[in-house]
Amino acid sequence: MSELVTGEAVALELRPAKLPSRALAVLIDLIVAVLVYIAVVIGLVAATSSLDDAAQAALSVAAFLLVLVGGPIAVETLSHGRSLGKLAFGLRVVRDDGGPVRFRHALVRGGVGMIEILMTFGVVACIASLVSERGRRLGDVFAGTLVVRERIPVGRAGVVPPPAPDVAGRFAELDLSGVPDGLWLAVRQYLTRMHQLQPQVSWSMASRLAADVAARTGAAVPPDLHARPAEFLAAVVHERQSRQARQAPRYEGGGDHVVSSVSPPAVAPVSGENVKAPEAPRGRSTGFAPPA
Repeated sequence: MSELVTGEAVALELRPAKLPSRALAVLIDLIVAVLVYIAVVIGLVAATSSLDDAAQAALSVAAFLLVLVGGPIAVETLSHGRSLGKLAFGLRVVRDDGGPVRFRHALVRGGVGMIEILMTFGVVACIASLVSERGRRLGDVFAGTLVVRERIPVGRAGVVPPPAPDVAGRFAELDLSGVPDGLWLAVRQYLTRMHQLQPQVSWSMASRLAADVAARTGAAVPPDLHARPAEFLAAVVHERQSRQARQAPRYEGGGDHVVSSVSPPAVAPVSGENVKAPEAPRGRSTGFAPPA
C-alpha cells in the first residue's frame, strides 16, 4: 500500500492498481481510441479521395500517431492522470511522490506505451507489471509515475484527534466554503494516521495539506503554526465539524419531534388585566360581538 498525497490533495491512502483493473482500463481506452481512429480515417478517405496513394498513406500514418498516441497523451495531461477507462475503474496516474502528472510524464508514458502495448499487444506491459512490486509498466518506470486506485473503502478512518487548547476556536471566522470534499477527506485521513508515519514524512504531508487548505480559504496559516501544521489542520477540521453540528437538527424523546437550533422569539408575559380582545379589521364584520 502506498501512502501518498496528490498535488490536489485528492486522497491520502492510495493503493497501487492491480494488473487486471489496469488491463481492463487500457482495453476500454483502446476501444475508444480505435473507434475514433476509424471515424477519422473514413473522414480522411472521403475528403482526400483526389490525392495520390503516397499522400493518403502519409495522412493515415499522421492520423494513427495523432489519435492512438497523441490522443491518450492529451487526455492524460488535461485530466491529470484520468482517462475514460481509468475513470470507469477508479484509477489514476500520479507521480512517484504523489503529485499530479504533467505533459512530460504523459508524453513518456504514451511514447513507451506505443511500443509495449500497441506493438507487442500488451505482452511487455503485462510482464513488467507482474515483475514490478507496485505493478508499474516500463512507461511508468521511465516517466516516474504510478497508477493507483482512487476509490478507497468508506468508514475505515479512525478518530480525528482534537486540536490543542491554544488553537481550538481560533478559526471561527474562517471561510471554509471553498475547501472541496476531496481535500477534507485527505486531511481527515492524514490526521487519523499521522502517528503511523515517520516524523519527517508526517510533517511534510501536514505542511502540504495546510498550504492547500490555506489557499482554498484565502487566509494564510498563522505564523505560530507554521512549525505545527498538524495542529492547524486539526483545528480547522474541528471548526468544520462544530459548524455542521450546529446546523444539524436535534431530535428529542426518540420520536420524530425535531427541535430547531434557532431559539423562538421571546414572548412577553401577560396578565389577565392587560389581555385585549383581537381587533376586527376595519370594514368587515367579525360575526360576533365581544361580551359586555
